[in-house]
Amino acid sequence: QGSPPSTVVVLENVQETVKDCMLIMLVENISGLSEDDGDFSVEMIPEIRSAVVTFTGNTAAGEFAKNFNQNYRAKQQNITARCLELTRSIRAENIPPNTPSDYITVYFENKKNGGAQVVDVQQLPDEDAAIVTFDDHKGNA
Repeated sequence: QGSPPSTVVVLENVQETVKDCMLIMLVENISGLSEDDGDFSVEMIPEIRSAVVTFTGNTAAGEFAKNFNQNYRAKQQNITARCLELTRSIRAENIPPNTPSDYITVYFENKKNGGAQVVDVQQLPDEDAAIVTFDDHKGNA
């Protein structure tokens, strides 16, 4: 069994002067979909000059990324798109010092917090963070 196709596209090199409403319209123009209809959502990540577009339906994210990268307006803004690969690991931040890894495991296995089986917790105490690895890529949704 192969991995399901990605429904998440990362837009990179998004300058801080670019407003989310402009990006949403650009995605709508290229995809033919509507954010208002719930076809996709956009999350701005200004710290890394990026945005994440999550499609809710069976949109071919790869095809969208290809079309986006060929679009005149996107090229003019120097914004590029690529599919976000599925991963089984996440970075959890703001973990209090001396938190046992068993607690982190049980927290993420709790139904309220995703309910996915954790196979590994790598703590990063100097960063108050941990890398949590699940047995399935669906666990980090």
